[in-house]
Amino acid sequence: MGANAAQSMQSLVIQKLQAAFEPTHLEVINESHQHNVLPGSESHFKVILVSDKFENKRMLARHREIYAILADELSGGIHALALHTYTQQEWNELADTALKSPACRGVGGVNR
Repeated sequence: MGANAAQSMQSLVIQKLQAAFEPTHLEVINESHQHNVLPGSESHFKVILVSDKFENKRMLARHREIYAILADELSGGIHALALHTYTQQEWNELADTALKSPACRGVGGVNR
């Protein structure tokens, strides 16, 4: 159990998503450095997940599954999760399209 205490949030997310979705492609990118957080933070992630388990599921259903699997992490440290979920066929059709996360507005960043 001591080894898990030192496990990074990023590696924990990777481990959980691999176990749940058996992806053909998985990237979990820590984007925390692009936001107003302390150095070394693990609070903002972009996930690119390609899995046949997404067949015949709409984007909302895919995202709900991921939120359920990462419920503990979302309630205990992850502030933002940009999800890009695809079937293998959808991924193949994207080819080399760049995927970019939206800019963080931060607390109070909405029009006042």
